[in-house]
Amino acid sequence: MNTNPVIEIKDLHRRYGKLEAVNGLGLSVQPGRCYGFFGRNGAGKTTTIKCLLNLLRPTSGSVRVFGLDPQQNEVGVKSRLAYVPDAVAFYPWMTVRDTLDYLASFRASWNRDMENDLLGRFGLNESQKASDLSKGQKTQLALIGAICPEPELLVLDEPTSGLDPIVRREFIQTVIGAYQSGDAEKRTVFVSTHLISEFEGLIDEFTIIEQGRELLTMESDAARERFKKIRARFTQPPASLQAPGALQVRQEGREVEILANGNSEELVAWLQNLHPEDLRAESLSLEEIFVASKALAGSKP
Repeated sequence: MNTNPVIEIKDLHRRYGKLEAVNGLGLSVQPGRCYGFFGRNGAGKTTTIKCLLNLLRPTSGSVRVFGLDPQQNEVGVKSRLAYVPDAVAFYPWMTVRDTLDYLASFRASWNRDMENDLLGRFGLNESQKASDLSKGQKTQLALIGAICPEPELLVLDEPTSGLDPIVRREFIQTVIGAYQSGDAEKRTVFVSTHLISEFEGLIDEFTIIEQGRELLTMESDAARERFKKIRARFTQPPASLQAPGALQVRQEGREVEILANGNSEELVAWLQNLHPEDLRAESLSLEEIFVASKALAGSKP
């Protein structure tokens, strides 16, 4: 299996005047991974992606995609990837069928079986004009157009922003599942989002950024194993607790919640000595890790 990074970013800076949108960012994405790029709105995610695609020139630092410089090898890079931005647009006079045929005309291959399957699943009418599609339908059409050429890299920037919250998770699992079902070791997903819960279980590794800087990069399984939430309930409200080695302690009446950084067993044993009536420890979800990322970033060994 090829172990050369599909994406490699080193000390990336991108300024808009005096604003440092991306500030010294570095990350590496291996082939066959579903990589999460997490951050709040305005954190620098879209700017980073535009540098990957040569839609913006970095102020300094280096960007490589498939080992190539996107500025020097733009066609070589873009012919091997597909990109879905957070706001998609199509020629308004084209129908769904026209749009897919148009997109296919630029590609060396196109999976018609996958196209037909996804059109059916999403209930898109092939004769409907793009101008009449809802925002969610346009997102669906863009995602179909991105995965049918079966690119080596799928870059998604807030891919569910136009979708009904009820169908978000099922929809994105269908899309990524269809994409990676063919040759998973060679198909890489780089997904930027601040809506993380819908990607739970799909993300292999992630980077969290804030104000253009990396806060935390970890394998998802390692992060879930390391960062845990311990909940204890007592018969009487305990005195103010100073849990040794805890990242955070929250206490409301008889309930105590502790955030642990790799020392959950020690904290559970410490709490047991206080004789709680109920005591549980569970892994943080990726969304909880994201919310707590400032505290976690300073604690990672």
